[in-house]
Amino acid sequence: MAFQKAVKGTILVGGGALATVLGLSQFSHYRRKQVNLAYVEAADYITEPVNREPPSREAQLLTLQNTSEFDVLVIGGGATGSGCALDAVTRGLKTALVERDDFSSGTSSRSTKLIHGGVRYLQKAIMKLDIEQYRMVKEALHERANLLEIAPHLSSPLPIMLPVYKWWQLPYYWVGIKLYDLVAGSNCLKSSYVLSKSRALEHFPMLQKDRLVGAIVYYDGQHNDARMNLAIALTAARYGAATANYMEVVSLLKKTDPQTGKERVSGARCKDVLTGQEFDVRAKCVINATGPFTDTVRKMDDKGAADICQPSAGVHIVMPGYYSPENMGLLDPATSDGRVIFFLPWQKMTIAGTTDTPTDVTHHPIPSEEDINFILNEVRNYLSCDVEVVFGQVLAVWFHILALVTDPKSADTQPISRNHIVDISDSGLITIAGGKWTTYRSMAEDTVDTAVKVHNLKAGPSRTVGLFLQGGKDWSPTLYIRLVQDYGLESEVAQHLAATYGDKAFEVAKMASVTGKRWPIVGVRLVSEFPYIEAEVKYGIKEYACTAVDMISRRTRLAFLNVQAAEEALPRIVELMGRELNWSDYKKEVLILKSDGLTVPTYFTEMEELETARKFLYYEMGYKSRSEQLTDRSEISLLPSDVDRYKKRFHKFDEDQKGFITIVDVQRVLESINVQIDENTLHEILNEVDLNKNGQVELNEFLQLMSAIQKGRVSGSRLAILMKTAEENLDRRVVIPVDRSCGGL
Repeated sequence: MAFQKAVKGTILVGGGALATVLGLSQFSHYRRKQVNLAYVEAADYITEPVNREPPSREAQLLTLQNTSEFDVLVIGGGATGSGCALDAVTRGLKTALVERDDFSSGTSSRSTKLIHGGVRYLQKAIMKLDIEQYRMVKEALHERANLLEIAPHLSSPLPIMLPVYKWWQLPYYWVGIKLYDLVAGSNCLKSSYVLSKSRALEHFPMLQKDRLVGAIVYYDGQHNDARMNLAIALTAARYGAATANYMEVVSLLKKTDPQTGKERVSGARCKDVLTGQEFDVRAKCVINATGPFTDTVRKMDDKGAADICQPSAGVHIVMPGYYSPENMGLLDPATSDGRVIFFLPWQKMTIAGTTDTPTDVTHHPIPSEEDINFILNEVRNYLSCDVEVVFGQVLAVWFHILALVTDPKSADTQPISRNHIVDISDSGLITIAGGKWTTYRSMAEDTVDTAVKVHNLKAGPSRTVGLFLQGGKDWSPTLYIRLVQDYGLESEVAQHLAATYGDKAFEVAKMASVTGKRWPIVGVRLVSEFPYIEAEVKYGIKEYACTAVDMISRRTRLAFLNVQAAEEALPRIVELMGRELNWSDYKKEVLILKSDGLTVPTYFTEMEELETARKFLYYEMGYKSRSEQLTDRSEISLLPSDVDRYKKRFHKFDEDQKGFITIVDVQRVLESINVQIDENTLHEILNEVDLNKNGQVELNEFLQLMSAIQKGRVSGSRLAILMKTAEENLDRRVVIPVDRSCGGL
């Protein structure tokens, strides 16, 4: 094992020089032999998890309180922090992990969903002869291969098309992409290839065909980022790490080293955010893996510490799946301001992003309309004019904050390297900062290596190469078929469960409720358009979900796919969680015993939980942008003929000429054409347009809606579709569709 570590160290530190001496092809062969050796030797040292299932949160809190001293305490439950905990615990170190919010609640759940080496970083490495960029790409491509192997249910290769609109760019980009394949060596997923114009349009029919000369397709990986992060944390818990979300570090503990007389960090004072309870967690080594909040923790250690991170903001939008092929992404290598935009299929939707601008650090980042419009404008440049790209088709939006390692005096985020650094403070606090999602494992390995060396911990080398994450070991591409056959689940639901939980999908299926239908037998959906079922809420609590926000954004991904659907699912989700966690619809006092023998009252209410989740959707996931497209101050800009047409449609429902319509009016019209829609659904439909929330839709509100639809600011309004269809079919007695037709914000 010492030999393997020495070889790896040589490549990481001096790989660029070695590549220069041996030549790229020889270097790739040399690296391939080293990687295979690392996998075999690492796998030989892995022991079985100590827990078949992750212990409950309550059990984890008791472990945190009652353990006299841990070897390692990791602060931060994102990808890197969870990776550090898994790396440490699998080396035999007594490990603790605390996170002030939920696992993956920050940047790790708001990524572009790619597992990639970084084509643009390789371009910089070549153009600027930057050996650090080259090493970073090389390392990332190795980690990409490993991640696809250890979590096959959560990740897969994705072909990405680079459209070419100038003939000279075709050989230029082809050489760059082929170098990307070459640097990957044996870790190359599939070889890149060139497409003619006709073949490119065959694969990506939505593409702008004017001036298109061809395209190049290369492969990277894609994953479900929040679920991947959670799998890392759950795997660490199964191997014996004491992991707890909603545990905030309020201060660092210190003690004097008897040998040097200097103060050393010796743990942290932690606060349970859900109950207010505080206690000390002591450790020989504390690792700061808090992403954008890196400098906040460093200043707990030393108030005078200089900032080492410069936050950069990125915004992504989600659009209906028909904007992209089901299995082909798109890369815009040079946007109007020089940034890169990805346009990717994900979870049967389409992701577009990201922006890259300096920002302030906040726990609740809010996307702006300006960023959304920038992405929409860039997307329009690459899609056919037949494909309308409008604000109203945006289903969800999110804003992430990258912690880029930089000189504190630097004001520009774009040229900053995505390399990571491991910093050691005078008091022994270990900080890991920078890097990227793909390289979380190698970052964790470097961090724990440093911790072991600096704090003289007794531990062997890293054992996480090839270590399967939760759900990955016994997963197979056909696992979903057994779920359909053994439990009577819908095929779409079974595929979703297999791709989300891997070999743990059977446990979710066992919890599924009977539907009362001939088929499917079990698996009641939370919302009709998505394959999420009620059993996932119950299982999510076993995965440390504590709030409704945890459930809609990270246990399921509903909030990231369609905020309206997430809002509709919320009442049922809160009801199910309340039943499992003993919430109440009225204020219920729960006495929490503190370590000093006193009790503190804590309150859990379903109504407050519902309101908190709605605020999350409104501010952080794009619902605010939707509401601002249609307000009681929205301008009505319709032609006189359109106004007359829409008034006529409105008065078919408002036959008494009241100037407004209610649920009763809608029900009357529907009954006249023998159509029935349940009252709760009608409430939801009218509420989408009821701007002043008085329980009725005025004529002015209806005209504002129709004006916004014409401008493309609103799309897929169920009330507009219902009223139009009713008007056209009053005499034909046809069923009126009321499901969202992929309409956006």
